[in-house]
Amino acid sequence: MPIQPGDRIPEAVLQYIDDGVRKINAAELFAHRRMVLFAVPGAFTPTCSQRHLPGYVEHFDAFKQRGIEVACMAVNDPFVMQAWGKDQHVPAGLRLLADGNGDFTRALGMTFDASGYGMGIRSKRFALYADDGIVRGLWVEAPGELRVSAADAVLARLPD
Repeated sequence: MPIQPGDRIPEAVLQYIDDGVRKINAAELFAHRRMVLFAVPGAFTPTCSQRHLPGYVEHFDAFKQRGIEVACMAVNDPFVMQAWGKDQHVPAGLRLLADGNGDFTRALGMTFDASGYGMGIRSKRFALYADDGIVRGLWVEAPGELRVSAADAVLARLPD
């Protein structure tokens, strides 16, 4: 069953690049902070690169002004996420997290099979808002859409 509002963020290891490959436990990452995590099916894919991530880059300061941290996750390796961040001019502070084996995505119940596209198991496109590790909002896209998890849509639903 997919994660729901009221559920605690599960434990799973994510990776990112910061002077080398670093690992972080997702439950620890979300603890003691307000955070939006948005997930994309894949770095460098069309909708993810042309609309989804750019929306969060554009609205990053609005999230910061509300005291909300932002992270992007994909079932990709940390080197791909780092290269994508550079390509997309991601500002410092917007975390790009790699879920290389899809462990966190599985723990959230957000996988989908993209094998028909040669991509294997990937994350559904979604956004969630968590406060101190508890999910308070979850917006999962219908296949092929980008509406409810877009930055402006998420900002409109967040508490002040």
